[in-house]
Amino acid sequence: MTKIKETSTNFANKQALENDCLEVYASNIIGGQWTLAICCYLINGKLRYGELKKCLPNITERMLALQLRKLEKDRIVKRTVHAEVPPRVEYELTSVGYELKPIIRELEKWGRKHKKSLELVGKNIEP
Repeated sequence: MTKIKETSTNFANKQALENDCLEVYASNIIGGQWTLAICCYLINGKLRYGELKKCLPNITERMLALQLRKLEKDRIVKRTVHAEVPPRVEYELTSVGYELKPIIRELEKWGRKHKKSLELVGKNIEP
């Protein structure tokens, strides 16, 4: 995850688009490669870091930590540290995060439908 320089034209364009279009604003929050996948697993309840890592075996530990921090900063995910030895850390969706559930379900339905239509086109069958 590279940061865009705040003085760049690209940053200014991105900010202007985000301010003018709330759909772009929302997609910038949940549109990362791993962000939606993390939210999908957390919809079913709290998970520890290791459990999330098992759900997403191809994500690096660094990327998972960065994504969780970003989701926490955006108030999509809540991080709870339990005072135990060793410390137990759990992640769960906030109430705002849970509001993504119907959106994620609709994206899932759309993805299934779109994938099927592409498979039909690949077999030269009109969808």
